[in-house]
Amino acid sequence: MGDLKPFGISHKTMKYNEISHFSHPQHKLKFEYTEALFKCDGCREVGIGSRYRCATCDYDLHMHCALPSPSLSHPFYTKCSFQFLPRPPGPAPRYCNACEKDITGFLYHCKACGFDLHPCCAKLPVVLSDNDVKLYLYRKVSASCHRCGRKGRSWSYRSSCKKYNLHVACVKEMLVESWHEMGCTVGRGGSNRKLETRIPSLKGTLLQSHNKKSKSKVKKGCEMAGLAIQFVVSAVLGDPTTLIAGVVGALLSK
Repeated sequence: MGDLKPFGISHKTMKYNEISHFSHPQHKLKFEYTEALFKCDGCREVGIGSRYRCATCDYDLHMHCALPSPSLSHPFYTKCSFQFLPRPPGPAPRYCNACEKDITGFLYHCKACGFDLHPCCAKLPVVLSDNDVKLYLYRKVSASCHRCGRKGRSWSYRSSCKKYNLHVACVKEMLVESWHEMGCTVGRGGSNRKLETRIPSLKGTLLQSHNKKSKSKVKKGCEMAGLAIQFVVSAVLGDPTTLIAGVVGALLSK
């Protein structure tokens, strides 16, 4: 087979509502926005929010997969040059250095270092922010993750107040566990709005960490944690501009 080469994308700019894509030459893909979950046919990961879609074939792509950069650099790997590839190079299984999950579709690969990133992981914002919550992306943090209790591990988002820390890997695991516990999967173009009510499985951990504080502070802390989780989940699913309907924050604040 030989080395895979970066693929070019037939499109002009993302302001266009319709593009041609090498991975789906049969039809053009149209831009749309959805609040339902979908399975990206490029990287094979789950998405939400903005996407390019062929309704005829039920074919979906994250924005980052539909309009990838041919190459990119990343502040966590200053000596690396990542190239966009349509599939993993070589016969050996590969995993994403950001989230630790297997890579089975589109990716960014550094040939010199052997590092790999899912397209959405490669484009994770360094800062997620609104008026109430500000989260920073770190390659590793010394603080324990609110989900697994471990230090280090995968990339993490940590709040500016340093109270909330979530591994990118744990966010993905949390979503997968939610689907499995409900006996549900997200198929091609499929969705499952019940997922929103399963995301805040951090509630017990967060409440325990606030058990010596007043009820008002606990409530406020959980509301902030809910917002933090929404931000990170939306970013991991490929669209950090999308907040998941406020359901997570509402449940955590109860």
